[in-house]
Amino acid sequence: MAKPHPFFSLHRQGMIRAGVCTPSVVVGDPAANAAATIELAQKGDAEGADLLVFPELNVTTYAIDDLHLQDAILDATGAGVAAIVEASARLKPVLLIGAALRRNGRLYNCAVAIARGRILGVVPKQFLPNYREYYEKRWFASGLGLAELDITVAGQTVPFGADLIFAASDLEDFVFHIEICEDYWAPTPPSTNGALAGALVLCNLSASNIVIGKGRERELLCASQSSRAIAAYLYSASGPGESTTDLAWDGQGLIYEFGELLARSERFELSTGIVHADLDLERLRLERMRDGTFNDSTRYADHPEMRFRRIPFEHQTDMADRGLIRPLRRFPFVPNTPSRLEEDCYEAFNIQVEGLRKRLESTGSKHLVIGVSGGLDSTHALIVACKAMDRLGRPRSEILGFTMPGFATGEATKSNAWALMRALGVTGEEIDIRPTARQMLADLGHPFAEGQPVYDVTFENVQAGLRTDYLFRLANQRQGFVVGTGDLSELALGWCTYGVGDQMSHYGVNAGVPKTLIQYLIRWTLQTGQFEGAAAATLDEILNTEISPELVPADAEGKMQSTQDRIGPYELHDFFLHYVVRHGLRPSKIAFLAWHAWRDREAGLWPIGFEAGRNEYDLETIAKWLETFLFRFFQTSQFKRSALPNGPKVSAGGALSPRGDWRAPSDSVATTWIEELRRALP
Repeated sequence: MAKPHPFFSLHRQGMIRAGVCTPSVVVGDPAANAAATIELAQKGDAEGADLLVFPELNVTTYAIDDLHLQDAILDATGAGVAAIVEASARLKPVLLIGAALRRNGRLYNCAVAIARGRILGVVPKQFLPNYREYYEKRWFASGLGLAELDITVAGQTVPFGADLIFAASDLEDFVFHIEICEDYWAPTPPSTNGALAGALVLCNLSASNIVIGKGRERELLCASQSSRAIAAYLYSASGPGESTTDLAWDGQGLIYEFGELLARSERFELSTGIVHADLDLERLRLERMRDGTFNDSTRYADHPEMRFRRIPFEHQTDMADRGLIRPLRRFPFVPNTPSRLEEDCYEAFNIQVEGLRKRLESTGSKHLVIGVSGGLDSTHALIVACKAMDRLGRPRSEILGFTMPGFATGEATKSNAWALMRALGVTGEEIDIRPTARQMLADLGHPFAEGQPVYDVTFENVQAGLRTDYLFRLANQRQGFVVGTGDLSELALGWCTYGVGDQMSHYGVNAGVPKTLIQYLIRWTLQTGQFEGAAAATLDEILNTEISPELVPADAEGKMQSTQDRIGPYELHDFFLHYVVRHGLRPSKIAFLAWHAWRDREAGLWPIGFEAGRNEYDLETIAKWLETFLFRFFQTSQFKRSALPNGPKVSAGGALSPRGDWRAPSDSVATTWIEELRRALP
């Protein structure tokens, strides 16, 4: 069988597969618990895991009270650890197991890191709970302050202390830190310094009995620490088999990445298991590079990397195609969490409304002037303008909407524009730009003026420019200001006419909103009853209209000019835009993610309530449009973004204002990005 191309390997794309394990333990029987650990480790190996995290004291078991101080148990624990180490020689994953270990007359609650028959190091628990139901100081010594020490376990003398992070020598970003249970309930979790020292994966071996609400508390802590530390956080709590003398256990396993839940286990399950997720470590490293506060924090903490020992190991990745176990959103700008849907849409819409309201209030203008084409962008800008007027307590009739039909304006879009203006109660007018456009084309000596069907960029931009020119002069005449309708997707692709064109306005209310989000926000206004009756019906009609600039007449078969036929699907371009601007990923990595997100319409996450137009794309199509995006974004359109009017940032995914998220030279070339993509593709 031919070896898979490296493009399809998650390791080639800066990822690893991690798993949190919930073994079924036997109280006071380290041999049985070691066997259960080995069985789960073998299962994780078969499922392609690179790192497996077990619960706190999973070899010894946690809730055995004074049995922790019995030498028979401790001897058996040492033998159990040795058995796991021996079995690991035939396994690929790094194993993090929990055991009580003796050193220098003290007993420590430890995490043991094991890789391919070698103990990499032993990390003692630092914060020992000794309140309410916990009495750990009765049995264990704290690891606080322990550094530059070693310990002998299973015949190997290995690093021991709270000063350890572990790094794969052959997989750049695979660097992890270990803390144990109470450590991350502390005001100063040890993993914070571990992250500042360079660890991208933070691992917590926990026992953590369950009480009402504690599951939510664990999720909150995992989310918070992974977000604050710009890291992945793996959490594994004790489950079936632990003693229930006074406590109960739910076996909660969680995997978070930069504040986002990637995977969680089923709680209170009697069966043992592993929950996996693929961690994007490259993304985390790039995020840290962007975050100056993270870098300053290393100075505030007196540079933890100078105090930590970095323990190297060879991971020996095979670069195989293991698929991808990771939730991937096809529409990364679109809200997709059911419990947060209302809140996210409310915020997005009202950011725009409030931005426009404040600008209108500040200018003292009598009117808002807006071109209404019947397309998505102008429709959304118009309903935002209506809500801004409502918030100011001013009549919507002070919004002046203008339809400006040109040589290719369709009757359907023009009718929709008029229907919407009437339904919303704005003041509507129509200016036919065709006579002026013919005069300008004639003055330019353009062949169209002599009856020739020449529809070049001049033909298109004469119309686009006239529309904007009229709007500015109307704003002068009516004491108003021009509301821009162009969106973030168009700015990314340079799909706008510079200067005297749709690139320019007095306030670009849609400049921070990509095309896919505009579509969804309009749907949200319908679903939540923001607009009713004729307005709602017209909005629904506009949502189902082909996206077109309507600057070129229909062809012989009656087909209108289609933006997406010319430059590619906006749903792909918005996907590319998110990963270029927000994360700075390599083009080949973006292609890899897009392929996994879009190759099968029946798999993966779709926006909530999104039913129509579920497309899928093969790798060849994705690569074609990604190269188009890279050329337009990096080489031909930055000068348009460098001269943007004001407009509000809406999404954490980024904006393109030169005063905000994106500062770039206007005379760059796209060669580096395009060549990287071409080299990496199969």
